[in-house]
Amino acid sequence: MFLCDFNLIYIYAEVNVKENITKNKLFWILNISGWILLYLLYQVLYYRSSIDDFSKIASLFISYLSGFLITLLVRVIYKKLNYVYKPIPQILIAILVSSVIFANFWFWFDIALTYLFGFSSQVFESLTINRYFSYIWSNSFVLFAWSSLYFGIKFWYQFQSQLKKTEEAESLAQTAQLQMLRYQLNPHFLFNSLNSIRALVEEDKKRAKEMITELSEFLRYSLLSKNNSNVPFKDELEAIRHYLAIEKTRFEENLIVEYDINPNAENFPVLSFLIHPIIENAIKYGMQTSTKPLKIKVSANVDNNKFILNISNSGNWFERDSDSFNLTGTGTGLDNVKRRLENGFPNKHKFFIDKNNGSVSVNIEIEN
Repeated sequence: MFLCDFNLIYIYAEVNVKENITKNKLFWILNISGWILLYLLYQVLYYRSSIDDFSKIASLFISYLSGFLITLLVRVIYKKLNYVYKPIPQILIAILVSSVIFANFWFWFDIALTYLFGFSSQVFESLTINRYFSYIWSNSFVLFAWSSLYFGIKFWYQFQSQLKKTEEAESLAQTAQLQMLRYQLNPHFLFNSLNSIRALVEEDKKRAKEMITELSEFLRYSLLSKNNSNVPFKDELEAIRHYLAIEKTRFEENLIVEYDINPNAENFPVLSFLIHPIIENAIKYGMQTSTKPLKIKVSANVDNNKFILNISNSGNWFERDSDSFNLTGTGTGLDNVKRRLENGFPNKHKFFIDKNNGSVSVNIEIEN
């Protein structure tokens, strides 16, 4: 029945991994080069006369090495901060408080490393309250600037990611409209439907009229829903009923359709023409793998504000790399369903397929 597409899942995972690697690489490049530049700048501005004093150069290097190591700890804490959903003032307060706290850590860590590497700490020996607050102020300013740059880059990445998702959503919307147009004017589907109507005109005029009505209602829904992203499930179900009624007329006793629809599910909003590719695949591949009659069941329910849809059919699964797969289709139907769900209900849906011996079922869960 259905076309297995593990490639799509692999591609999305690969893209996410590459994006995370790029972000980590950028962090290390900017952080290391930034601290080296700050060290050299401070050396030139304030320690130029002591360029031949190894002790002072080493002490200054240890101080900035301490700051570098402190920022690695700060980064771990910031990564746990759910900054995307927090207002800017709260983030600024968090940055300010963190900068002051870690400025103290930096100060004492600097002194500890200085003694550890065998250099006398002139800072500690000449420490007064005023000098202590002066160092804390200086360290806080550096950490505040570092934190601001860190979140600035994070927000820039977030903006670029949202922009990319918006562009992808628009592209998928256009793709969905093209898919709907294909279903509206699918030559193969229309040819079979009209051919069946032609055969019925002489044999059973009443059934021919009924099939014409089903076909016109299905096409009418296609035309009316192409500009709607979300529709009540009952509207989508009605279109599926028209489509299956046409197929039932074609295949007669070789197709049995069963519905199990909870009334609570009828008004749940779903993406228009989301289900049709699944039903189309169920018939296309079910007819090739199932013993006759082909049995299709559509079930829908709402449980704890979660929409649960199950479409099952008798028959077996078509693997993407099988010869039968290559002869019967391109495998874009379920791909389109998955991608539309990911963009229409991000982090609020599940899509999975159960492949049993002699039956296949597609399951969709959407949280309200």
